[in-house]
Amino acid sequence: MTTPIIRCARLPITPDINAMQHEVTALTSHWTPHFNTRHYEGQWTVLPLRSPGGQTSHIVPDLMQYNTTYTDTPLMQQCPAIINLLSHLHCTFMSVRLLNLQSGSVIKEHRDHELSFENGEARLHFPVFTNAQVEFYVDNQLVQMQEGDCWYINAQLPHRVANYGNADRIHLVVDCVVNDWLTEVFNRSQVSHAPQPQSNINKQRIIEELRQQNTEHANRLADEMENSSF
Repeated sequence: MTTPIIRCARLPITPDINAMQHEVTALTSHWTPHFNTRHYEGQWTVLPLRSPGGQTSHIVPDLMQYNTTYTDTPLMQQCPAIINLLSHLHCTFMSVRLLNLQSGSVIKEHRDHELSFENGEARLHFPVFTNAQVEFYVDNQLVQMQEGDCWYINAQLPHRVANYGNADRIHLVVDCVVNDWLTEVFNRSQVSHAPQPQSNINKQRIIEELRQQNTEHANRLADEMENSSF
């Protein structure tokens, strides 16, 4: 029997959405086009609030791109409601960004490699502005997010978004390190599960077979497979 993974979850975390909306509307900084232009059509833009090196120009949320550490950008100080929200996340958080999918724009289906709760990293979405014509699919399941919600999505699964409404869709997106506190929050959440991808199932079966051989060579191969990213 295969072990299910979390597809998405609505977490019992409630931000002060009115204050956040006011803060985001008041931000006058220039939004930067998302770096992965192959993944979208239209306008998908970013404002980094916490980034590698604390630079507003660092819109890639991966430390390896910049060889530094995560630090608040100057924009964070303009967002006390967001700072207050983050203070209630009792886990290490990395990148914190505002992502704006403008009216009529589409994010094509894609995956974010290894970005999932099961791999120790949870991407949380806080819809700041959205509308009924936004369609967010994770693993072909429609996830209906409302302003003021907190949602986890398994970004390692195929996901896509379309904004067919007349207004922009802006999410606060926080990448968190999974710890005991966050695990307990997930245990109290509305969770949707999905089966393990077939590639993961096959990999686990091979590892189990190698462990059963219990030789030095087989155990070394099993260790290498467990540490690999494929």
